Amino acid sequence: MADIQGNELNGMFVLSRLATFLRSIGVGERRGLRLRERVVLIPTTNTLDARDTGARRLAVARARAETGCRRATEDTVIEAVMAMTRAAYYRVDIHPTSFDVEEMPQVRLYAPNDDERATACLFGLPAVIERPIEGAEPSLVRAWRRRGGENFVIHAGQAGSLQTRHCETLFRALVAFLDRTGIVGGLNPTEEEEELRYFGLRQVFVVMAQQSGIFSSRLDVGRWIRVGEELGQIYDSFSGGVRARVVAPVAGLLASLRRQPLLYKGDLVARILIPDNAAGREPMVAWGAT
Repeated sequence: MADIQGNELNGMFVLSRLATFLRSIGVGERRGLRLRERVVLIPTTNTLDARDTGARRLAVARARAETGCRRATEDTVIEAVMAMTRAAYYRVDIHPTSFDVEEMPQVRLYAPNDDERATACLFGLPAVIERPIEGAEPSLVRAWRRRGGENFVIHAGQAGSLQTRHCETLFRALVAFLDRTGIVGGLNPTEEEEELRYFGLRQVFVVMAQQSGIFSSRLDVGRWIRVGEELGQIYDSFSGGVRARVVAPVAGLLASLRRQPLLYKGDLVARILIPDNAAGREPMVAWGAT
């Protein structure tokens, strides 16, 4: 499922495309392919339709958060989703990402069991990140865990906008998952996969802003960076001069990068995933709120 808060356009777009793909298999339009299990797709839980403007859609999502209505609305949605998915063994939440930060496509696991750790690799996304529960998991995942099965959260892109590059990656990942779990037969994908890496709790480094200003970066998420490499620059909001260069304090995979230019001291700028061979130190990281 996707778009539980009305701002996950990447997830909504990908699941609507996947619905068309699976429907074509079900009616026999794709020779040699077989749909062996039932797949429930929920591309969005938002009541606004395609005739509504993006501005109105985002305004509704933000208004819910600001007025405190979102919590009650989300609880109602989760109850409805649970009714549709309680019998499922595999459950996937394409979770709303931040309006401010772009995420590379990744699978997140919350206090997973060994089966979930193994199955997460079947998506073929470049990173699987394990996190503790501690109230940080999405509400839907918390509800799903009580029903058993295997539960996964996928992050990709930036909320409120569509990044087609990430959408293509997500679509291929979901199709690969359906093939490798035997839900769809006959696919035999031949595309080369990205190298997958598993990151534990001690392997996420958060870069926080040391001063306010306007942040700008030309980097793409999902690339490897070196120690000291420039992540972006902070400009003075009035004079336009460069106030600071933000550099990577560690080498690793750039998983998240700020796209909202207005920056305040203490805001999250980036998350860097540190490989195993560089993570044998004390944890230097606290997940920043986005």
